[in-house]
Amino acid sequence: MSEEWLDEIKWDEQGLVPAIAQDYQTGRIMMFAWMNREALHLTQQEQRAIYWSRSRQKLWRKGEESGHVQRLHEIRLDCDGDVVLLKIEQLGGIACHTGRESCFYRQLDRSGQWQVTDDVLKDPSQIYSAE
Repeated sequence: MSEEWLDEIKWDEQGLVPAIAQDYQTGRIMMFAWMNREALHLTQQEQRAIYWSRSRQKLWRKGEESGHVQRLHEIRLDCDGDVVLLKIEQLGGIACHTGRESCFYRQLDRSGQWQVTDDVLKDPSQIYSAE
């Protein structure tokens, strides 16, 4: 497969594009991250989500530490070409570093307070080794 499809993406001034990971079966949004050209190309090649870690300034293969890999089912591009949607299968059922299914586990209630809606499925200390 040629890499011409990557040229249709509107990369920001840092060479990144926002990426949303969505469960391919339920439609639930699992997480948001950034991808550079290499990360997106490798995601397509390896059929697993690979992101760009802005804090570490390196590629981040989702699940490399936690084992919670995101198996790729589809890559979609929005109408403006500036947001990527990954339809994924979340292996292990946990996408969030807090040990929850999704990173979007807080909901704003009518009083303007954030309410936690999802339980921790696994204690993060049991997921990640001490660095």
